[in-house]
Amino acid sequence: MIDMDMHCTGFRRRPAGALRRGHARRTLVGLLLLALLGTATTATASTAPTAPTAPAAASGAPAGPAAARWGDRRLDEVSFLTTHNAFTNYEDSRWSSVNQSESVRGQLEGGVRGLSLDTHWYERSTWLCVISFGSDCYPSDVYLCHGECKTFAGATYALPRQSFHGTMQTVVDFLAAHPQEVVTVFLEDYVSADQLRQSLGRVRGLSDMVFRPDEWGVRQNGWPKVADLVTSGKRLLIFSDRSDREDLGVMYDRSWTVSNFWSLGDLGNDLTCVSRWSDLPLDRQEPGFRRLFTMSHHRNVPTVLTAALDNGAKLRNRIAEQCRPAAGGRDPNFVSVDFHRLSDGSGHTPASIVGELNARP
Repeated sequence: MIDMDMHCTGFRRRPAGALRRGHARRTLVGLLLLALLGTATTATASTAPTAPTAPAAASGAPAGPAAARWGDRRLDEVSFLTTHNAFTNYEDSRWSSVNQSESVRGQLEGGVRGLSLDTHWYERSTWLCVISFGSDCYPSDVYLCHGECKTFAGATYALPRQSFHGTMQTVVDFLAAHPQEVVTVFLEDYVSADQLRQSLGRVRGLSDMVFRPDEWGVRQNGWPKVADLVTSGKRLLIFSDRSDREDLGVMYDRSWTVSNFWSLGDLGNDLTCVSRWSDLPLDRQEPGFRRLFTMSHHRNVPTVLTAALDNGAKLRNRIAEQCRPAAGGRDPNFVSVDFHRLSDGSGHTPASIVGELNARP
């Protein structure tokens, strides 16, 4: 057998030993290439995404970080710190009267897991655009207002205007960055179902995170374990005081929750824990299903001073002496307050009180 190399001087015959060594080298290189290809194929197969699993309500005990964080507790067995009128704050817009100090994102980063928002429709106003010298030229959309979106700047609305879909995008982005967390949004809802649908449809990633109770058989099986929600990715619950939008994944609060009357009164001395809805007592019993309990603890008019007085020992004692007995011995699932970081110096804060509730057997 002859192997020939082309040179400028013509052809030459290679020695037999060189032929064997060249053949061996080529064989070794070929084997190495096959090994590398096999490794790459195995790595690709191992990192390929798996198909989504069925709702965790039908699965066994959760495993991994979700179980380590949440254990076997169902959604109706845990408590979440919640902020009243979360959108009226000093950071997201120029409000003159606020219920919170931090932005919605700041509240979430600070441990808040329930947000109450007021949705209103704003129709674009050329007049407001002109008299504001171009600072209020917003399109028609669903915005977060505390009353009519055109009445009193700083009081019933604020500039820059806070769009509902923008705030919900903040929530979804937070959840995407914190995969062990669950967030609930409560809507005081003044828009149509179509307007809400269009607004929610603009929130990237929302549809993949929204929890739909009917898909999990909550009425028949009760609420799922929190760890199962985390494992499935369905970590966003949305409630509304309107009943015609459950097809959007927005639950009607009167169908799924019980709630106490929202106000402590002007003087903050109305500590009774009575139902917000006369036909739905806080200790409502239903076969195989227990409603989530939302507890409000704030005054008619929020101030930093009154929130500091209300948010410590008074809140802790009210839960133990009024709300827990009124609810048939159960703790609130959502504890809603103004200025959630403030307290009375007793050593008890809304966050620590919620932590105590979650530590109870």
